[in-house]
Amino acid sequence: MREFFQVVSPRVVEKTTFSATSSHRAKARSRWYIVTMVTVERVQTGLRVERRLLKVLKGLAEYLDMSLGDLVEGIALHAFEGKAPFSPATMEKIQQLKAVYELTLTAEDAHRLVEK
Repeated sequence: MREFFQVVSPRVVEKTTFSATSSHRAKARSRWYIVTMVTVERVQTGLRVERRLLKVLKGLAEYLDMSLGDLVEGIALHAFEGKAPFSPATMEKIQQLKAVYELTLTAEDAHRLVEK
């Protein structure tokens, strides 16, 4: 078995493995993403959120296999930089969850919400 490593970009290393068997040569490729972990201090909060919106967020967090807190942090950090937090595939899933939980609110409604 032979392995070759190639730096694709400053944050991505690609490993290609060649293994020779009696019947064929197999080639496997994998990518490793190099990231620097950032240590943070999290605090518990009593955040109030619209009921259907919370259901969609919880469903999305479950779909993405992450905690609700991690999802909200990611959305906020992307928004602070003016970046879209979701891929087109994730946006499709969000539309499905909105339909399931009957969430019809839009960004236009954000400043006009009144509690009952």
